[in-house]
Amino acid sequence: MADLLGSILSSMEKPPSLGDQESRRKAREQAARLKKLQEQDKQQKVEFRKRMEKEVSDFIQDSGQIKKKFQPMNKIERSILHDVVEVAGLTSFSFGEDDDCRYIMIFKKEFAPSDEELDSYRHGEEWDPQKAEEKRKLKELAQKQEEEAAQQGPAVVSPASDYKDKYSHLIGKGAAKDAAHMLQANKTYGCVPVANKRDTRSIEEAMNEIRAKKRLRQSGEELPTTS
Repeated sequence: MADLLGSILSSMEKPPSLGDQESRRKAREQAARLKKLQEQDKQQKVEFRKRMEKEVSDFIQDSGQIKKKFQPMNKIERSILHDVVEVAGLTSFSFGEDDDCRYIMIFKKEFAPSDEELDSYRHGEEWDPQKAEEKRKLKELAQKQEEEAAQQGPAVVSPASDYKDKYSHLIGKGAAKDAAHMLQANKTYGCVPVANKRDTRSIEEAMNEIRAKKRLRQSGEELPTTS
């Protein structure tokens, strides 16, 4: 009997120490706080969604409004608002560089913004339809002028001044004309006179004439001199 009782007692877990009890208590408190925070966050999201649904509904019923700008929101709030707008059948866009400063603008479907209007908002500028129309007309005019210039071909560039007038005090106004009149054809080409190039005699005739001149010169040299 004593052995049976001893085996039963040895198999039972030891009572938790004071340190273990404190750790478990802190864990339970932390879990309770976390659960409470989760419930509060969930409730805040529900309330925020209801508030956004009301603002979007008021916007739809107001015929004088075609767009609405909201205050900057965090990423989760923007996600909720985008979802509300999509369910309502509207259009929404986010603008802003920093995540904490980004805001949402919503538009009615029939007044969806143009690309130019969206670019203005992305650059932090107010949309002015009148200025946008003037800018569009100027762009079309510039494009039309470029097309006309391309059809006319490259423009002929004329110098602002004549270089001869610029240096007339150095070379004189008639220097170029005088130089042109002074030019004459060169009479020689290499070492052969040009006149010889126009000789129409055959080679045999030319050689006979050269031999005759040579004999004549030799005969003149052989004549005796008179005292």
